[in-house]
Amino acid sequence: MIAIVLIAIAAGCASALMFASIVSGALISLLLFYLAPLPLMVAALGWGPLCATIGGISAAMVLGAILGLPYCIAFVITVALPAWWLGHLALLGRPVINAVSSGNGAAPAAPVMEWYPVGRILLWITGFAALTTMAALLTLGSDAATITDALKRGLLRLLGSREGVSPGDFERIADALVAIAPSAAAMVAMATLTINLWLAAKITATSARLHRPWPDLRSVALPPMTLAALCAAIAFSFTGGLLAILAQIITVSLMMAYALTGFAVLHTLTLALKSRALWLGMTYSIVVVFVWPVVALMVLGLADSIFGFRQRFLQRRPPPLPAS
Repeated sequence: MIAIVLIAIAAGCASALMFASIVSGALISLLLFYLAPLPLMVAALGWGPLCATIGGISAAMVLGAILGLPYCIAFVITVALPAWWLGHLALLGRPVINAVSSGNGAAPAAPVMEWYPVGRILLWITGFAALTTMAALLTLGSDAATITDALKRGLLRLLGSREGVSPGDFERIADALVAIAPSAAAMVAMATLTINLWLAAKITATSARLHRPWPDLRSVALPPMTLAALCAAIAFSFTGGLLAILAQIITVSLMMAYALTGFAVLHTLTLALKSRALWLGMTYSIVVVFVWPVVALMVLGLADSIFGFRQRFLQRRPPPLPAS
């Protein structure tokens, strides 16, 4: 127990330092800020959710004492809570077949564990991304006009000089950036949480601390009701006001979830290609460099949820049997 407490405190300190580095204003601090959940996620996956809980509470208390209550609350919502809950879900499992004796003196069969579906974990990541983005926006104001004005003032200060740009064009650029800022923030939150959880799982699996088998990520699928939630969020996006902004955040977060399932579909449909690694590498590189091609993966993920491309492909071309 003492070892778990020491590991938890170490993970909490690392996470708090990475989170607090954003106040320095250095460019590298942005990367550290986005990776702040990683130490707590490693602690949760490697030593259990209790370890992440102790680390998160200690880090939040230190941040609150040094930087104030707002930083403490922000850390809990954006870092500690997602790290603890996602780590808990990743290790959540139940035996499907109980160990029974065969009756002839043979050893009892090992239980078969059913682990919490990765698709549902992805849906929880979507919820946390939407929640943190909404919470950040609501700190700027309680209505759409106030939030928009605050975002515009911040962007104008960030853009700085207006040399070579007419005032009218500069205002239009600022308005366009303000319009896409909540959606972009939701996309970043979704991507960073997913990457943090994947990195934490890789670290713990490499160190033999991951207490569950590595999941088949090619089979990741969102629950069927996710599509209905997406349609409802899209509908509310046209209502106007604060409700429309919040609905747009939910819409983008869900679309990013379908983009991630689109990657899973791509990994499945390219199984038969000899140059599979090349095609996948090019796809990832294009998405990272240009970003906007992620829309094609969103469409692919949505189409698979409706038409079942992966299921049809695997039925026509079943995977090879493992060697005996």
